Amino acid sequence: MRFSVVKKNDEKTQMIAEKFIASCTEKGLIYDEKLPDVVISIGGDGTLLNAFHRYAHQLDHVRFVGVHTGHLGFYTDWRDYEYEDLVTSLLHDEGKSVTYPLLDVTINYHDEQASAHFLALNESTFKQVSGTMVLDIYIKDQLFERFRGDGICISTPTGSTAYNKSIGGAVLHPRLEALQLAEIASINNRVFRTLSSAMILAPDEWITVKPAEQNEFLLGIDQFTHQHTNISEINYRIATERIHFAHYRHTSFWRRVEDAFIGAREKNEI
Repeated sequence: MRFSVVKKNDEKTQMIAEKFIASCTEKGLIYDEKLPDVVISIGGDGTLLNAFHRYAHQLDHVRFVGVHTGHLGFYTDWRDYEYEDLVTSLLHDEGKSVTYPLLDVTINYHDEQASAHFLALNESTFKQVSGTMVLDIYIKDQLFERFRGDGICISTPTGSTAYNKSIGGAVLHPRLEALQLAEIASINNRVFRTLSSAMILAPDEWITVKPAEQNEFLLGIDQFTHQHTNISEINYRIATERIHFAHYRHTSFWRRVEDAFIGAREKNEI
């Protein structure tokens, strides 16, 4: 088996990564950054997002494993002190995986520029550099509302616990093939109205947003932000690609949610 490691840039993580790589190679596993079968992320959820975008062009054959050097993350099934157990799992790999949906983002421009395309694991945000953003929002090519406010967030089920949750969106189980649209500080008064609620769309539906005015915009793709001008429309849909996590052991989604936001289990056990 060929493996690679994407690691957080701190002393503790660097030391764990070195020990892990040494243990793997001593037992016959091959370290290959270009064409790995399994990508090991050591750090946190941000490190896993970096690993995903680094290998997004190889999703058809790459599986991911998250190792956390802090608290349990949403994409991490292993703790740093368990790296030898992970090496054993790699040696006995049976090719099983758990897959999650991704977000497909396509930008079209007013002029003759080629359209831009991105994949997101968590979410995509669309904001204006300055002033109030005015957008026409379409569901399956039918106008739904004219939005005024700071921006919008389109998230995947796994990304529903990230920025989406902080702006009032619902937490979705990753087995649901759904998109979620949440408004960011929408303007609602006697003159301007929006739904002012998070929306969850079916897997065969898509979202199109069209800026009412030309301006400078900020498009967020997970932890990356891109500045764009001259945008005609942006299309969001469930991607045909999926991310695969190696299924050696798997922490249930609701256990992750409880651990991240409530922590009642530890308190009750004390």
